Amino acid sequence: MTTALRWLVALAACFLPGLAQAQQEDAVILVAHPAFRDLEYRQTVLVAAPAPNGGHVGVILNRPTRRSLGSLFPEHEPSKKVIDPVYYGGPFSRGALVALVRTDTAPGAGSVLLMKNLYLAFRANTIDHVIETTPNEARYFVGYVGWRPGELKSEIDRGLWAVQGAELDMVFRKDTENLWEELQQAAKRIRAEAAAAPRVAAIGR
Repeated sequence: MTTALRWLVALAACFLPGLAQAQQEDAVILVAHPAFRDLEYRQTVLVAAPAPNGGHVGVILNRPTRRSLGSLFPEHEPSKKVIDPVYYGGPFSRGALVALVRTDTAPGAGSVLLMKNLYLAFRANTIDHVIETTPNEARYFVGYVGWRPGELKSEIDRGLWAVQGAELDMVFRKDTENLWEELQQAAKRIRAEAAAAPRVAAIGR
């Protein structure tokens, strides 16, 4: 791995203190409310999981960049094997590289189990190993999203995010252009069905 790539990955580790010691927690999908006007999060879909400090950490799933990993690190030959573009993960530590890795075993030191078969990797040697051995079983991000303890719950309570269970197919979906719109429609249907359920129950009594 080039010096530049190692520096970026090391930077991610500095901004995610203690994450390697996290216990298993299921990740969730966050869907931004249509009224969420912050340009960083407008019409975004995120995967997020608890962090050891009581906060949460995650990445944006539907912001692919126009750059490939190989174009970012042209001197690192294994990076050229990565097919998917690099994604913009969030406004925190924009210069850092992190990876979501699809595997049934930990990909290496400094990797965190987010849910079954999904790890967050942020150490240089781990990401290097993933790129060299299973480059396309991961998705690579520049930057990430972080929340202080209680901050995400507050945002959810205020209605900024709709919460859904995370699925690997969604996390690694190739075409993310209409992902937000599709999840918005699904959330509307769920709300409509939930609102109709009490009326149906009342009629049945």
